[in-house]
Amino acid sequence: MILEMKVPSPGESITEVEIATWLVEDGDYVEKDQPIAEVDSDKATLELPAEESGIITFKAEEGDAVAVGAVVCLIDMDATKPEGDAAPVKTEAKDTVKVEASTPKKDTKTYATGTASPAAKKILAEKGIETTAVSGTGKAGRITKNDAQNATPSMGTPTSGGSRGTSRKKMSMLRRKVSQRLVAVKSETAMLTTFNEVNMQPIFDLRSQYKEDFKAKHGVGLGFMSFFTLAIVRALKLYPDVNSMIDGDFQIKNDFQDISIAVSGPKGLMVPVIRNAENLSFRGVESEVKRLALRARDGQITVDEMTGGTFTITNGGVFGSMLSTPILNPPQSGILGMHNIVNRPMAVNGEVVIQPIMYVALSYDHRVIDGRESVGFLVAVKEALENPTELLMDNNLLKALEL
Repeated sequence: MILEMKVPSPGESITEVEIATWLVEDGDYVEKDQPIAEVDSDKATLELPAEESGIITFKAEEGDAVAVGAVVCLIDMDATKPEGDAAPVKTEAKDTVKVEASTPKKDTKTYATGTASPAAKKILAEKGIETTAVSGTGKAGRITKNDAQNATPSMGTPTSGGSRGTSRKKMSMLRRKVSQRLVAVKSETAMLTTFNEVNMQPIFDLRSQYKEDFKAKHGVGLGFMSFFTLAIVRALKLYPDVNSMIDGDFQIKNDFQDISIAVSGPKGLMVPVIRNAENLSFRGVESEVKRLALRARDGQITVDEMTGGTFTITNGGVFGSMLSTPILNPPQSGILGMHNIVNRPMAVNGEVVIQPIMYVALSYDHRVIDGRESVGFLVAVKEALENPTELLMDNNLLKALEL
């Protein structure tokens, strides 16, 4: 029995996906629930598991755009599972039908020579090698992934002592969509950025005193994200315009704080959402940040987990950035950029002392947020971070940290 595997819907409003990578070879025997491909949508990269066990036949190649609901591969469930490294076993009748559909059986080898599997074709394209220049070792002369990996480009007369190689790789659907959105932000919003600096010494002191007890009790570290998230929640309540967005001729204000956090995953930047952050404690924020970061790292993040959000936090400081102007995450109207922490001289109570300072940046849509709101919002964040015991913990450290 032949099973037609169709592209499932990754989420609402998504009508098309792109085959990013086949994780198996055409003709392999696959097990039920085994990941067989990675597919890109305009919001996330997801794994496609085999629906049944059997021999797989591709109906789309890497880089192909496939509509949701279209057949992406066939699985022959009647095929015998090969033992060890033996080749997959198909019935002679099925092989004959497949060959005769394309060319007379006696010419099979000639027809197949030089054709490459999708994975091999991708590798050869990156190396700049034509398939006709490679001798395939697979069945009927087919170029395998191993053939492509071992292939080397022919060398012409060098013009200099250095390398002059180039590569050409199609951007994923996710990266192309991100690119389009970033360009749209610059052209469709009135984006401005305001800056400030934060003395991180009070937070350093709190973490130094309580981080071990916090981790021992809750199983997560007491990081900077919980302080920043709760400081932003407080500031959004004071300046609700920053927690709004434009929809045509209307401004939509939210009475909840869904905070998007930019995290780095294997497929690039992803922005999962901490839902109703206003209801979370320090422990709650740190647990949710850890959960989402791990899911993004392992490629398990879902479209629903990255949909929505009323405000975004991005931390370029983990990569060493001192200062930047973060770009809005549409349709949101505000994004806060964190940066690295550097010891700098600072005036404290009339004396110059060395303190750990972080520059922070707020990019905002000037169409709905005026200067008073933007500057006031960032000052409110600064005040909460420099006085967390009073403004974020209600002068009760142990209760706030649930110790």
